[in-house]
Amino acid sequence: MANAVYAKSYHSRHERSGDFEDNIMTQRIAIFPADRHSLYEKHGYSAAIRSGDLLFVSGQVGSRADGTPEPDFQKQVRLAFENLRSTLAAAGCTFDDIVDVTSFHTDPEKQFGDVMVVKQEIFSHSPFPNWTAVGVNWLAGFDFEIKVIARIP
Repeated sequence: MANAVYAKSYHSRHERSGDFEDNIMTQRIAIFPADRHSLYEKHGYSAAIRSGDLLFVSGQVGSRADGTPEPDFQKQVRLAFENLRSTLAAAGCTFDDIVDVTSFHTDPEKQFGDVMVVKQEIFSHSPFPNWTAVGVNWLAGFDFEIKVIARIP
């Protein structure tokens, strides 16, 4: 599927008042993978925001095209990474551009084995991104979520 960027710039209050020159570092540009835009619009948030040369990606879950959770955990993790890949690609990034990862797990002790298999496939060489894993008790029907910050090449 083709990826597309739905871009909308948001300027800081200072730019609008003329305090600063128009600067991409103070702009926020919303990024959406082409096939998922309606899901983000429905829930009122952006898949990612570009600010300068950084991309801040919202938490990605193992959701199918209609937004429902993939029930099999390992497939859910793989689908979350595929959804992440699509969002990164919409901004011209790959997994190699990721500098920081935060992952959320509903049962870390049981899930880490499956997550590590996928992690090692995707991040197979150094430098590896920073990674913080957080145990949580609720992810809206999902069991794994991953959010990242990437540097735009």
